[in-house]
Formats: sequence, C-alpha cells, structure tokens
Amino acid sequence: MQTKDGLENGEVGYVVTGLKDLDRVKVGDTISDKDDISNQLAGYKEVVSMVFASLFPSDADDYPKLRDSIAKLTLNDASLTYTTENIPAIGFGFRCGFLGLLHMDIVQERLSREFDLDLVITTPSVEYKIILTTGEEKMIHTPSELPDPSTIQTILEPWVKVEILSPAEFVGGVLELINSKRGIYDGMDYLTESQVQITGQVPLAEMIVDFYDELKSMSKGFATLSYESIGFRESDLVKIDFLVNGKKIDPLSVMAFRKDAEIKGRDICGRLKDLIPRQMFEIAVQAAIGGKIIARETVKAFRKDVTAKLYGGDPTRRQKLLKKQAKGKKRMKKFGDVEIPQSAFLNILKKG
Repeated sequence: MQTKDGLENGEVGYVVTGLKDLDRVKVGDTISDKDDISNQLAGYKEVVSMVFASLFPSDADDYPKLRDSIAKLTLNDASLTYTTENIPAIGFGFRCGFLGLLHMDIVQERLSREFDLDLVITTPSVEYKIILTTGEEKMIHTPSELPDPSTIQTILEPWVKVEILSPAEFVGGVLELINSKRGIYDGMDYLTESQVQITGQVPLAEMIVDFYDELKSMSKGFATLSYESIGFRESDLVKIDFLVNGKKIDPLSVMAFRKDAEIKGRDICGRLKDLIPRQMFEIAVQAAIGGKIIARETVKAFRKDVTAKLYGGDPTRRQKLLKKQAKGKKRMKKFGDVEIPQSAFLNILKKG
C-alpha cells in the first residue's frame, strides 16, 4: 500500500477519519473536501425496513458486545437499522429493522458466527401506519406505541404481492393457505403440466411468522416463495393487552385482526399460565381489548394443609382455620406482586 492524494478508476483505498463514534458513519455518505461539499453522491437512497424484531443477548453481560457488534455490522449493511430497547423484565437489547425475513436470518447468523454472540430474537413484527382524527399520520413499530383508540381514525398495515411456484398436486393446499392468512388470490399459470405459478396478496404481518414454514410443510418442501411490497391498506386491527394479577404487562401486547383476537388472546394466556410460577394465591392471567376481557386463565395456588395438626374434635376449629387461610390468601392476592421470570417472557416473545 502507498499514500496517495486520490484514487483512480479500479483502485481501492481507505481513509483514516479519526471518528470514534460508528453511529456517525453511514453507507452512502460522501467524502469531500471541507471547502467543497457540493458534489454529493447522486442516486443513493436509504432503504426502508419492512420487518422488525428485537435482539437480546442471552447473557445480560454481553450487551456491550452486542452493541459494538451491531454498530460494526451496519458499516457494510446499510439496510440494517437499530435503536436501543429496554424491557425491564428482560433487560437491554435492540429493536432492529430488516428488509425481510431472509435478511433477518442472515443478520442473526452473522452476529452469532462472526461475533460469537448467543442471541434471543423476538417474533418479527411490521410497521403500521396510524391516521389520527386530526389527519396526522404516525408510524408505529410496536403495539405499545399505539395512540389512545379515541384519537385513531384508521389503522393501515403493509401488504405484499406473493408468487408461489408449486407442484400442481399441492395447488389446493396453497390456495387454502393464502385464504387462511387473510390473503387474496389473484391467479395461476401452468408453467408445465406439473408446475404451477400462483399469485396473490397477503398482509405482511400474516406472512412473516409462519407462512413459509406452513407452505414448505404443506408442499413437502417443493414449493418456493417470493414477495414484494405493494403498500399499506386499511385493516380492522386491535391491540391485545395482557394482565397478570390485574397489572398490564406492556411487552406482551400484540396487534391482531379483530376476528382472530380472541383465539390469539386465549393462546397466549394459556402459554403464560404454564410459564408463571405458582404462588400461595391464585393468579389471574387475562387478555383484554380496551376495557373488555376476551380470555382468562388461572394459575392455581399452592395449597397448604392448615388442618394437618388437628386430630378429630370440634369441626368448628377446622372451619375457623380454613376461613383464616382463605382470608390471608385474599389479602395476598390483593397486595402480592407476581414476579414473571425472564424465561417466561422470552418463551412468549421469542421467534419460533
């Protein structure tokens, strides 16, 4: 290598800037003379993220390492965006934006392989467009960012055009899958007697979680999928909140299609019931839309036999002890704090 005043066509070089903050460096930035900043690189546009997910280190002590690793990764991957996120029950992590599911998997794999990080990645979500009653538009990435329902005029979600190549024998299953994901069937072309191309439109939120897995399973691995964004459309979406012992757990809130909200709420309540440790009092696990409870499960209390030391005698003594125990449990339920372990949060939130 040799020092030069400039680079010619076909040459590769580097510039020592002295910058210590990687956040100030972006792919597409133009390096120019400080006295002539008019010649910016033409034609460069920042990419728009379509899929969002949160990354947390399995070991909280690895957070600084994860922070530095993501910063380095963005130097050669301009399509990766990230912001700091803190969920008290889990710890510090990053809310990342990706071009799609494949991009998300590649980033996770690179962080694991190149930087030796053990990560937990949450179920991917999408960006929603909110039209307020004032006419203002707002973009949100998580349900917790949703404004007060009384101020919302319309909620729009991103849709994608899908193209599926499948053996002819699985066409029925593919059409059924598109329909089950709130999709719209557009048409099909027989490329050969045994190979069919099916086109349709599907909400991105329905596709990013398990659409590909279900397609592969249904077609025995033979079907292939490609998709592209076709913009936002109005949708009947609601936010489901989850309450444990009457207290709302913000990180668990999800967006759902109104018709499917009860099923989704019941599913997550059931999983929480199995993951929350039992206490000396019953714990109510509820799903709610606004002020309406749509699903409930109960974590049963431990039962201590307070009558074990009684040996016959007056039954009123037994009843008195049982009433005292019930009164104590009622007080514990009212004032007791339910601590949800980190593992429970991660099991509910993590991808897959």
